[in-house]
Amino acid sequence: MQLDLEQLKKDHKTSYFALEYERLLSEEEKVNEMVRADESLRDLAEEEIQNIKFQKEAIERQLEEIMKSEKEEEEFPNEIILEVRAGAGGDEASLFAWELAHMYERFSEEKNWNWKILNESLSSAGGYKEASIEVKGKDVYKLLRYETGVHRVQRIPATEKNGRIHTSTASVAVLPLKKKITIIINPADIEIEYSRSGGAGGQNVNKVETAVRLIHKPTGEDVRCTTERTQLGNREKAMMMLTSKLQMIKDEEDAKKYSGDRKAQIGTNDRSEKIRTYNFPQDRVTDHRIKQSWSNIPGIMEGNITKIIEALSAGVIGEEEED
Repeated sequence: MQLDLEQLKKDHKTSYFALEYERLLSEEEKVNEMVRADESLRDLAEEEIQNIKFQKEAIERQLEEIMKSEKEEEEFPNEIILEVRAGAGGDEASLFAWELAHMYERFSEEKNWNWKILNESLSSAGGYKEASIEVKGKDVYKLLRYETGVHRVQRIPATEKNGRIHTSTASVAVLPLKKKITIIINPADIEIEYSRSGGAGGQNVNKVETAVRLIHKPTGEDVRCTTERTQLGNREKAMMMLTSKLQMIKDEEDAKKYSGDRKAQIGTNDRSEKIRTYNFPQDRVTDHRIKQSWSNIPGIMEGNITKIIEALSAGVIGEEEED
């Protein structure tokens, strides 16, 4: 196994093993030098060389496991930013956006993931105009990555007097927080706005401009963070969010460029695609990408979405294997 020890020493997960491997190489070289100086010591040195070999192989196996784990975590990070935005439908759309966030929050509780709201903007009806949530936990991106897209709801709003079914939409974006970023953001392309955080959170929250909004001028993408106690903290978190968003846009473009048509429809995280309909009168949730439906909307909106996620994941993998 060829090891780049200098690179491994820079990673806190592998540095100890790299240093230990380096020590064993040094010991091995000393024993070989001793044998070269006095051939009669070869039999005596053979046992020591064999022992060093076993130790090196053990370290190689451990390093291989760590690197395999890191590769998987890079592909499927255990940390995401979940964005939910109201679409067409006014107050009803904002209420649906809140319900979607609640659905994912309940699912996160079931998975013992950490859930933290970074920014929320409420409508007059109490729903979400938009919200950004940080979610951390094992397999969070692996399980939620196909939730990105436009979700549609069909139901009779509580304010509807004539019993008509309304159609509203909300969009979801799942942004993986990857360690390795392939995009470069020019600081000159970022516009920064500061404002008061507002809402509950202590006596200084409405007096100091700690909330931060970043706008990426070339794309028009923006993010806002209000939950950290300091302006610096919110700016750092907002920068992380913006980087993840721009990285996802690049990944979307690359996936569309190199994927087949059907595969692109299912697995490339197209935020503008209508992916699922929640039909309340018929108690039916339909995912349009895999053409499957489920009943029990009340349970689904309370986070019982494992069967949907499993079916979707199986559908995507099946499509990828066919390509």
